[in-house]
Amino acid sequence: MDTRPIGVFDSGLGGLTALRELARLMPEEDLVYFGDTGRVPYGGRSPEVIVKYARQDVAFLRTFDPKAIVIACGTVSATALEVLREENPIPIFGVVGPTARAAAHVTRNGRVGLIGTRASIRSGAYERALNQLHPGVVVTARACPLLVPLVENGRFRPGDTVAETVVSEYLAPVKAAGVDALILGCTHYPLMKDIIGGFMGAETALVDAGEQCARWVKKQLEWDGLRNARPGAGRHRFFVSDSAGDFSELASVFLGEDVHGGVEQIDITAY
Repeated sequence: MDTRPIGVFDSGLGGLTALRELARLMPEEDLVYFGDTGRVPYGGRSPEVIVKYARQDVAFLRTFDPKAIVIACGTVSATALEVLREENPIPIFGVVGPTARAAAHVTRNGRVGLIGTRASIRSGAYERALNQLHPGVVVTARACPLLVPLVENGRFRPGDTVAETVVSEYLAPVKAAGVDALILGCTHYPLMKDIIGGFMGAETALVDAGEQCARWVKKQLEWDGLRNARPGAGRHRFFVSDSAGDFSELASVFLGEDVHGGVEQIDITAY
C-alpha cells in the first residue's frame, strides 16, 4: 500500500476531466491538482517553452512527494512526456498512449478524427501512436485553438451560439472525412462533449483523453503495487497560478464538489 498522493497538472481547467475520472475510479486516493491558469493555453507555445513550463509544473507537484504524476494535458503529453520521464524518478503518465489505444480499438472503418491544440497536432504524437497500433489507419487532424479559451471562460454548454459555431467550423472537415471515432486530444475538450457529440452525430465515438488516461493510470498503479488501500475518501487539493475565484466557480460546477475556499494560488515561476 502506498498512501502518497497522485499529482495531476494541466494548463488550466481541462485536466479536471482526468481528475474527475481518477477520483471516480480510485476514490480513496489523495489527489493534488495544479492548473497553470496564469499561462493558459499552452497549445500555441513553442516546444521549448512547453518543456520549460512542464518542468516547473512537475517540480511544484514533487514538493508533495507524489507516488505518480499525471500529465492531464494533451499538449505537454505530446511534446514533453519523454523529457519529463527521463528527468524524474517517479512514474509519469501522459494522455497520448492510452487515448490512441482506445481509438484504435473502437474504430470500425479505420478512419479516426483528431482535434487538439496547435502544438499537439504539430507534434504528430497521436498519429505515430495510432499507426503503430492500427497500421493503415487514416487520421484526419484539426487544430482547434479557440476551444481552450472558450472552456476557460465557461463557454462550453449546449445552446451557447458562439461555442456551437466554432465547433461546427472546426469539425466540418473532420466529419466530412467519414471518421467513426474522434479523439478529443486536449483535456479541455471533453467539457464540450455535448456540443461536439451533437455536431458529429451518434455514429461517431468520442474518445476522451482524460478518461482514458485515468483508466490507464489505475491499471498501472495496481500492477506496480502503488494503490492506496486505506478505507475512506481521499483528499483533493487544488492549486492555480492565477486568481482562484473563476477556477473555483467552474471547477465546483464541473466536479460536483464545492472547491470554493479550497483553491490556493502559487507562484509557479519559483519552481
